[in-house]
Amino acid sequence: VQLVEFGGGLVQPGGSLRLSCAASGFTSSRYTMGWFRQAPGKDREFVASIRSIDAGTNYADSVKGRFTISRDNAKSTVYLHMNSLKPEDTAVYYCNVRISTLNYWGQGTQVTVSS
Repeated sequence: VQLVEFGGGLVQPGGSLRLSCAASGFTSSRYTMGWFRQAPGKDREFVASIRSIDAGTNYADSVKGRFTISRDNAKSTVYLHMNSLKPEDTAVYYCNVRISTLNYWGQGTQVTVSS
């Protein structure tokens, strides 16, 4: 199982970014995929997830209405579209999949929101 995140960077408050997570080594279309983030000095927290069966989504309250998770099963890729970014969104963002009892993580991509 391998998850590789792309798309982080430095953006001004109010700006947008799109993160991508390329999955390999398993059939990603069969699993719920998620995004988490970890800010300096804080615990890793849930951001969003998308189900395999119906592409139903779930979001943390802090990002509802600003972030959108989506997936392209043909490309084994999950996206996180982030709009109206705030300084408090600054964190390392991780892609996640849980298979059986194991959690798998990517290496993370840094998102910094600052003027």
